[in-house]
Amino acid sequence: MKLPIEAHGIAQQDESGLLSIRYTKFQTSTADANEFSLDDKGAKSTKIITHLVEDKPIEDIPTAWLKLYLLSLRFFKPNELSFENIFSVLPNIAWTNKGPLRAEGLESTVADEDFKLYAIDKFPPMTDYIVPKGVRIADSSRVRLGAYLGEGTTIMHEGFVNYNAGTEGPNMIEGRISAGVFIGKDSDLGGGSSTMGTLSGGNKEVIKVGERCLLGANSGIGISLGNDCIVEAGLYLTAGTKVTVLENNKVLKALELSGKNGILYFRDSLSGKVCARPNKGNFKLNEVLHDNN
Repeated sequence: MKLPIEAHGIAQQDESGLLSIRYTKFQTSTADANEFSLDDKGAKSTKIITHLVEDKPIEDIPTAWLKLYLLSLRFFKPNELSFENIFSVLPNIAWTNKGPLRAEGLESTVADEDFKLYAIDKFPPMTDYIVPKGVRIADSSRVRLGAYLGEGTTIMHEGFVNYNAGTEGPNMIEGRISAGVFIGKDSDLGGGSSTMGTLSGGNKEVIKVGERCLLGANSGIGISLGNDCIVEAGLYLTAGTKVTVLENNKVLKALELSGKNGILYFRDSLSGKVCARPNKGNFKLNEVLHDNN
């Protein structure tokens, strides 16, 4: 599906404005500009039509929700749509067993023994609204709406996938996929591993992980990996990490190796220096874990 898009759905709202939107129908839009309309602005639940004609910084809640939907429905991949301004547009919402509520009104629910609060966040869990075909998610609270999960993806309990991030599939994810990061097919993020996003911390580099890569347990990257790369367990590669290339004994910043194929990154256990050499291994996902998604 390509822009322009017209989306139909049901919006939940209170006296302060929109709380959530459940889009159910998508078609080509004939509108001239981004816009939305509500059937009944005073009702708690009402029909909504949203037109996304031009991809530009987000200005309203319906557009934000529509863009999140388009990624989780696999119509667009991470970084193909602009999510600029989304944090200033979306309010903090309490996601509960009684539906979305305004976070600042939670005091009145304390005495209700049947009330369950699952999260206070700007983004709901993806599976409350969308369940992509052919995925396995051990803890659905750890995948935000706006995540892109390719078919054959497994997200284990310690895995986390932010909005505007995801996997091509098939993949095994036991680590963190930060906003903006996309993981190529047949790659594995080991337990507690991390990918550096662009939302905070000053990192401007959009991180990608190629195909057939392995991030060992508790490892991390602030650079992109090409295909067939391995990062040793416990090793965190930031863009400024000094890496000794064993083939020529040159010392480079890790950023200079960003995106290159077939590299094994490891720490020399005697000297402590971070090293890189050609990866001669042949990493493969366990097909049994993904064929049954």
